[in-house]
Amino acid sequence: MSKTAPLTSDQRSAFLAAFLGWTMDAFDYFLVVLVYAEIAHDFGTSLTKMAFLTTVTLLMRPVGALLFGLWADRRGRRIPLMVCVTFYSAVGFACAFAPDFAVLLVLRLLYGIGMGGEWGLGAALAMEKIPPERRGFFSGVLQEGYSLGYLIASLAFLLIHSALGLSWRWLFAVSLLPALISLIIRSRVVESEVWQQTREKMKASRTSIRDVFLDRRIVRRFFYLVALMTLFNWMSHGTQDIYPTFLKQGAHLSASAASWIVVVYNCGAILGGMFFGSLSEKAGRRRTIMLCTLLALPIVPIFAWSTSAGMLCLGSFLMQVMVQGAWGIIPAHLTELSPDAIRGFYPGVTYQLGNCIAAFNLPIQQALAAKHGYPFALAVTIVPVLLLITFVTWRGAEAKGVQFGGQRAAQAA
Repeated sequence: MSKTAPLTSDQRSAFLAAFLGWTMDAFDYFLVVLVYAEIAHDFGTSLTKMAFLTTVTLLMRPVGALLFGLWADRRGRRIPLMVCVTFYSAVGFACAFAPDFAVLLVLRLLYGIGMGGEWGLGAALAMEKIPPERRGFFSGVLQEGYSLGYLIASLAFLLIHSALGLSWRWLFAVSLLPALISLIIRSRVVESEVWQQTREKMKASRTSIRDVFLDRRIVRRFFYLVALMTLFNWMSHGTQDIYPTFLKQGAHLSASAASWIVVVYNCGAILGGMFFGSLSEKAGRRRTIMLCTLLALPIVPIFAWSTSAGMLCLGSFLMQVMVQGAWGIIPAHLTELSPDAIRGFYPGVTYQLGNCIAAFNLPIQQALAAKHGYPFALAVTIVPVLLLITFVTWRGAEAKGVQFGGQRAAQAA
């Protein structure tokens, strides 16, 4: 297929389903980020304690990635993905009826399992179907489903909470409908041909998934990717999760003004993901990631220490261009570095274990902000991570353009 040839109907459906699934995952996750101050008020709970709603979600994502990933490597991508979407949609909807903090905490814990399963499987299926020479662009678009979900959550907050004056519970109630649309599209997707070919080869060679796991190269790369994803997740959550609260309580902006800034910086995130994802096809995955993290460093003072709404808007917009520009490369980068036999498990679990380790970012930032102020909390948790990502990425490998399902893919892993 040439670079300009259109995607087939099945390729479009697989990508769109993965994109929408990840979008709605992020939508539901960021609802809590946007309204946890309001939930804390209703339940009579401190903000520091409320921050653990996001922590338990992140902690359970590796469990979902493990369960759904192993299922997908043994039985195919399609059915596990549909079950995953159904599960997290039902749990997200149930959050609208939580009577107290304890019940909501359990529901967010369960939601983390569904959220953890969605990304790895959706990315594996989409990247296995997308032509190798176009993975960079579609990787950028796919990952920015996360930013689009954040953007939609912000707009929903403005409409339902700010304009209509309805409770935060309505935000969780309306999240059911878009998730069901993703489920309908996914039901039309054909099973991954790469998975089918890999299973046939494993049967012919009498190779088990356990045999693949015992390869030392694959084990070493697994731990490397967990470390890389820990840093990446600290970078994204460190620049996003506390920022709406900082705008409202640290910069003393109105809820409406803060929400519009969130809308603007998520537009920057989407643009960054698409641009740098495409750039990675020419410059390489690692070089593009390092470019983004290095360019983010001089933006930190504007992002964290500005006092006017205009400068905060500019700083957060530029920061998310770089942060999500680096993230836009990750779906292609992780799936390309994953062995064919465990591509359902490998990228999702490395991603979500990194999320798990970085899960305490928000409580740490909230505690630092209470003691030293929000600008200090943001800067001291972001600058070291940007530097570490640059170094760890430089020391790593890449397999840009690897052909899935063939001998070359096995060697790259």
